[in-house]
Amino acid sequence: MKKRLLLILLSASVMCAMLNTLKAAETSVTSVERPNVEASHAHYLCNRAPLEPSPFLKLPLGAVKADGWLGRYLELQRDGLSGQLGNLSKWLEKKDNAWLQKGGKYGWEELPYWLRGYVDLAYLLEDQEMIDEAKVWIEAIFASQREDGYFGPANPDTENGCDLWPNMLILFLMQSYYEYTGDQRVINFMSKYFDWIAMYPEKKFLKTYWENSRAGDLLYSCFWLYNITGNDTLLAVAKKINANTANWKQGSTLPNWHNVNIAQCFRQPATWWMLSHDEADKYATYNDFWLIHACYGQVPGGMWGGDENSRVGYIDPRQGVETCGIFEQMTSDMILFRITGDLSWVDHCEDVAFNTAPAAVMPNFRALRYITCPNQPISDSNNHSPGIDNNGPFMAMNPFSSRCCQHNHTHGWPYYIENLWTATPDGGVAATLYGASHVDAIVGSGDGNKVSIKEETHYPFDDSIVFTVNLPENVESVNFPLYVRIPKWTFDVAMSLNGEQIQFNDDNRPEPQKWIRLERDWKNSDKLVVTFPSKASYRKWQQNKDCVSIDYGPLTYSLKIKEKYVLMDGRKVAMGDSGWQEGAKQEDWPSYDILPASDWNYALVDPAKLDMSKITITKREWPEDNFPWTLDSVPFSITMRGRKLPQWKLDEFGLCAPVPFSPAQTSEPEEELELVPMGAGRLRISAIPTVD
Repeated sequence: MKKRLLLILLSASVMCAMLNTLKAAETSVTSVERPNVEASHAHYLCNRAPLEPSPFLKLPLGAVKADGWLGRYLELQRDGLSGQLGNLSKWLEKKDNAWLQKGGKYGWEELPYWLRGYVDLAYLLEDQEMIDEAKVWIEAIFASQREDGYFGPANPDTENGCDLWPNMLILFLMQSYYEYTGDQRVINFMSKYFDWIAMYPEKKFLKTYWENSRAGDLLYSCFWLYNITGNDTLLAVAKKINANTANWKQGSTLPNWHNVNIAQCFRQPATWWMLSHDEADKYATYNDFWLIHACYGQVPGGMWGGDENSRVGYIDPRQGVETCGIFEQMTSDMILFRITGDLSWVDHCEDVAFNTAPAAVMPNFRALRYITCPNQPISDSNNHSPGIDNNGPFMAMNPFSSRCCQHNHTHGWPYYIENLWTATPDGGVAATLYGASHVDAIVGSGDGNKVSIKEETHYPFDDSIVFTVNLPENVESVNFPLYVRIPKWTFDVAMSLNGEQIQFNDDNRPEPQKWIRLERDWKNSDKLVVTFPSKASYRKWQQNKDCVSIDYGPLTYSLKIKEKYVLMDGRKVAMGDSGWQEGAKQEDWPSYDILPASDWNYALVDPAKLDMSKITITKREWPEDNFPWTLDSVPFSITMRGRKLPQWKLDEFGLCAPVPFSPAQTSEPEEELELVPMGAGRLRISAIPTVD
């Protein structure tokens, strides 16, 4: 009896193993650096010859919808500055606005900056009131186009030509509008405008400062239109644009050191590479990125000491970057990823998005500040110049101030969400930037099939991501490749498909900054679970006196500083060029100085002498309001030991003094210190000195 039972159990075990092997064989699992760009099943806009083939394809606006904390972020934007700025900013007041009628007062970058993100936000949220508002401006822009193709407010045609910079922003929002609506007027509108550029005298073309620095955006839009129309004259226009744009290929210097220009414009050579095919052009973009980070970016958070402009000697973590620069860098990262297929741009985008961007705004998105720094133990409306390269109240959380950032912040998170997923030339779809979301995409061979994939996770506060495939009704299966990105910081990646562990070997083992490509006949409700283990680690910033930063997965941690919010009248402490509408009320739009309510001047016990695997990590319940970016709601905190440095204080400019040399000297006793994600701290010390 026992032998018979044993034989039955063994037979069942063998049968299960055989079935598992058969099921595993149904799925091709490979490790790849990028998709096959020569594949012939691209269902989305890709580069036409002679442009370099597209390794990743942008999905149209609306294909990706955010859930989880990302979805909550969009709601906060809608209810905060992004959605309500039309009732607050004087630059968006409809009366006397040059973007709505001839002879108006306000006709430069503010409306295009704001509308660029507002359009995407409206369609991502499917908010009809916002969509109707966006169309008021879009219809006015259509109506403004002259017979010769120029559009927008009257623009003096001086010996230096017309200032085309605001129009470059309009072209971006028109692309988004076309993606969602398919309105053919966009193609006709842009075609006429590029015809005007083709005829415009070269001696006056792109000669003023902003347009000359930022004409890479015009080049990008020119290629976008070419990929739709195939009109070869656009390639000649592209050559004209490139020839007259600031030289971002100088090797050991940059055309200028303004932080927003760098974050936005360093991608221009790689954009041009798509037509030139000269590897030196692509290399120039990488070199620009390396140059700014080598000189001024030896700090956590992904950005650099830019203030208004990067300056010789101002490399300390107390130097900051504009909110404009933060979101322009994220946009550049996403564009460069799609151009090059290089996953280092995706990892960098996450670094900026998680560790610098959230702290640049108030948690309710009803105020922002101009400058955000890795080490920022005070954020007030005082003048901190020349400690930072701005003369005025550039560190205050103020909805009435920072004229450029006030309008330009709107595009950051909508663009990020649109790039959570990308399509691939082989008819696949790629989980690119992780976050709770759902995507509708056309996949597979031939005409393809539309599938939906739901992504469930609290990433970056969660090690696990669950993907569930949903097929159209009456469709039994769809064959397509699903690409899963392996972040640079993870190790020992695990994957299971419908409850069965996927076995890796030396040929397909997950490697950082590569993809796992899973191709199979996907069935309805197929569930893929991916686990990216996180661990605590540290980085040493040798060029900043050997200070350190503490990381856990993609998050960098900062010393927790209690924050005291002091209500200010934002209209009285606004920058000199700020403006607001008559009905804007301080009570509805509060401004704050944020002061430290606890000590911040600490050094950590040197993590090089610790076993980082034994660091105490405290996990908490996910916040009920689905927003993890405040001191009270962070799901993780880290406890380390450190000692106070009484000599490290605010300096004569009211700023955190430069970080002391490590190991720092102090006679103070050791204390337990709590570290929180730096994105959650409006005040923070993220580049921390050490003590033995």
